[in-house]
Amino acid sequence: MSIVVSSLTIATQLALSHVIRGRLSDMIQSQLLKGCLLELVAAAEMCGACYELIIVADNYGVYCYGVYLFLMTIWWGQSWGTATACPYSLIEEYVEEGTNPVHVVLKILSQVVGGLASFRWVKRLWMMELAATHMGRGIDDCTADLQVPVIIGFIVECLLTCACRLVSRALGLIEPKFASAIDSFFATSMVILAFDYSGGYFNPVLATGLKWSCSGHTNTEHILVYWAGSILGSLLSLRIWSIPTVRSKMIDTFKSKTE
Repeated sequence: MSIVVSSLTIATQLALSHVIRGRLSDMIQSQLLKGCLLELVAAAEMCGACYELIIVADNYGVYCYGVYLFLMTIWWGQSWGTATACPYSLIEEYVEEGTNPVHVVLKILSQVVGGLASFRWVKRLWMMELAATHMGRGIDDCTADLQVPVIIGFIVECLLTCACRLVSRALGLIEPKFASAIDSFFATSMVILAFDYSGGYFNPVLATGLKWSCSGHTNTEHILVYWAGSILGSLLSLRIWSIPTVRSKMIDTFKSKTE
């Protein structure tokens, strides 16, 4: 019964966010305001749903968690449109395309606000105790997922974020059949790989929305691992992708695997 409640909780958040996104897109004319609000909604949806994923992981194991995350990632790729709910995606856009830095900062701030606000409704939902797995969860208490020294966590978040971004770029360029599923599967695999080390967030807003000020690490350590680590990994992927021989090798590898 509890897994059904968790599934419905996640599905409801995804559905409501999708409807809100559609209304915002239709109602708001200002591209900057629309972009900021869409980032806020996407970040709130992502963090709210992932709070419930914590329940799934704690009670049904990391592989069950992985199945849910895989499906959710595919959905987000189809539903979010131009929103990313991820700071380094906006930073990459700035580096590659020269987008307005003020717009980038405003959108990142919107993502952070959405991520941090998500616990407000999740807490109220958990306090209703609709399932046994929700009992005692609606309290402002959390434990960090960082299970290794800070420098190791930093390296894990950096390198695996870099790997995820490189795979996404290669898939985006060659556009194989089921590219979204392949990308989601790889990203989910990396999350599971890092799960017992750093938690495998690979997204500063997701980590901050779920684990800011949690016991087990300081806020400075949190910023170093989850912000500096993943953003540096993203920028490292840009540098690696700019090397023609590496890019060609990756593209050829993916083409041979998908043909």
